[in-house]
Amino acid sequence: MTTTNSCQKDTLFSSDVVFISKEATQEAVFEDIAKQLLQKGLVKETFLENLIKREESFPTGMDLSVVDKSLPNIAIPHTEGEFVNTRCVVPVKLMTPVSFNNMINPAESFQVSFLFMILNNDPEAQANILSDIMGFISTADPKRLSEFFDYTKRDNIYHFLQNNFK
Repeated sequence: MTTTNSCQKDTLFSSDVVFISKEATQEAVFEDIAKQLLQKGLVKETFLENLIKREESFPTGMDLSVVDKSLPNIAIPHTEGEFVNTRCVVPVKLMTPVSFNNMINPAESFQVSFLFMILNNDPEAQANILSDIMGFISTADPKRLSEFFDYTKRDNIYHFLQNNFK
């Protein structure tokens, strides 16, 4: 197991923790990404179990049609800080849209095409990271953001975020 702390230096993103997932269910996506994050030493053994539990209790799906009709829905899954070893945002492009429940109206579910998974071992900064993601989405040019959400190459996703996430 290797530990990667590159996310903590001067950015929330690291080129080695950008994922493209071909999984077709929320749980399969979580299992796949959690396994890779665990291998990198970024999360603890209990991360997956707690990620699933938290998503069931506090859904993270976001309907981006309120920002712009052209944008796909996203989700921002996360756990409490005690289950992770770093501070990082893990972008995950979903090749097959996956069902998530709505953050605002948990009884509603919809298809999500992209995840911004928050890893944050600093409980004081959780709201800040969520706010940063929302600021990025609400201030980016919708046309460019729509193109970004269509990217299927890790390098393209990483470079777009490095250049546009403020």
